[in-house]
Order: sequence, then structure tokens, then C-alpha cells
Amino acid sequence: MEEGIEKNDNQEKTPREDIFSKAVRAGKRTYFFDVKATRKNELYLTITESKKRFGKEGKPFFEKHKVFLYREDFDKFIEGLNEVVDFIQNEQPEVQEEKPETTAKTEDSVPEDFTNVEFEDLGEKTK
Repeated sequence: MEEGIEKNDNQEKTPREDIFSKAVRAGKRTYFFDVKATRKNELYLTITESKKRFGKEGKPFFEKHKVFLYREDFDKFIEGLNEVVDFIQNEQPEVQEEKPETTAKTEDSVPEDFTNVEFEDLGEKTK
């Protein structure tokens, strides 16, 4: 059976509706948290990671990875997630964001118009 598709009484396939959804954009990735229901109306969570990629001819497509998480596994999942997040934060407390490389400018690369600029002293403003 296809993912997200269920058979009804007439054996026709109908898509399952999302009951609740939350999209989280994080850099080059987007995470989708979708609550769905089983045939027995038991709620479960799908977590989808979506990344924009480019094919051989430069045509964009989205690469997706999906995890299904059922209610009976929530506590163990959250416990494991918290443990690894705490570990990472303790081992590497601050991650420096990548900054684009800048080229060092020399005096020769500065236009002559900008070499003798005078700035007016506006003083400090008080609130």
C-alpha cells in the first residue's frame, strides 16, 4: 500500500488528511511535523526532512526523508532525542556559523574618492 493512502469500504484509495502540520525552516532544510490518523483513528507523527537539490541538468528537486513515530514510542523517542541533544550541546556548546570568505582590501583597491572622508561628530544621543 502507498504511503499516506488508505482504502475505504469501496476499495478505492483516498489520501489521508493531515490533522495538524508544522513546518520549520532551518537553513537549507525544512522539517515538516505532520499529525495523521491510522485506519483506527489513532494519531501518529511523521517527521519529514526536505532538502532542495539540483539534478544533472541543473533542474531543482526536493530530496525527502521521512520518519513515522507512533504514540507508544513518544516517551522513548523524546528521551533519546533529549539525551543526544544534551550530549552535543555539552561537547560543542557553541557552533560558529559559516561566514562567506571575504577578500582583504589593500589601500590600492580603495577608490581615491574614499581616502579622505571626514565624519561629522554627532555625539551620543540619550534616550
